[in-house]
Amino acid sequence: MSKMQKSTDKTEEAGRIAQSAHIGLLVPPMEGAVPADAAVVYPELSFKAHGLGLQEMTPEGYDSVLEEVGRGAARLAEQGASVVALMGTSLSFYRGLAFNAELEREIELRSGLPGLTMSTAIIAACHAVGAQRLAVATAYTGVVNERLLAFLAQNGMEVVSLVALDILSIDAVHRVPDGEVTRVGREAFAQADRPDAILISCGGLTTRPAVKILEADTGVPVITSPLAGLWATVAKGGQDPRVADEGYLFQQRFPTT
Repeated sequence: MSKMQKSTDKTEEAGRIAQSAHIGLLVPPMEGAVPADAAVVYPELSFKAHGLGLQEMTPEGYDSVLEEVGRGAARLAEQGASVVALMGTSLSFYRGLAFNAELEREIELRSGLPGLTMSTAIIAACHAVGAQRLAVATAYTGVVNERLLAFLAQNGMEVVSLVALDILSIDAVHRVPDGEVTRVGREAFAQADRPDAILISCGGLTTRPAVKILEADTGVPVITSPLAGLWATVAKGGQDPRVADEGYLFQQRFPTT
């Protein structure tokens, strides 16, 4: 067998392994369901989720589930994951930039796999679409919004408007209707002065319908926690995250710097 044939065979085998492995997601709700958008955006990929048991989006609530992050990462690795992502934005940004990096190291240490957080994903998405001035819409209450603003500033982002739904409960976040997500995104854009993009922050929101409407109405990219999280996790797992007809972010490669 020639060297070229051996190389081709190894590449094909790596592709088969990647397709058969699971993408591991650490999700805040206790029931640990895979977000519905995962199968819609990436129907060819396999996902597994581990629930952390978060009940409220408060610093105290986040503190109560931190120990489960490492355990969950290890469990997902045992179940055949090829990458592990923490799909909770506020859970990873609430103590700032350095703590977000610590969480990623913990995930990688406990799983032995590539790891990232949703907070890292939204920053990577901003870089990918060339956005620095952000119109921000969130599901959070005051103190969590303040932590988000601090985290974005640490990453060189400028927030030019902020509109929030003021929700504490994880269960309540999952009941927010599509139209309400679109409304807060549109309101954030209307209040902003020349934003580069709209950022909708909270992994529990359903955002695909809002992205399509807002990008068509405003002409700027719309970055959302759940979709940026999927895009970045697929890329971190070594695959091309681009998908046709899924908005501006999904036309971009994951930034390498």
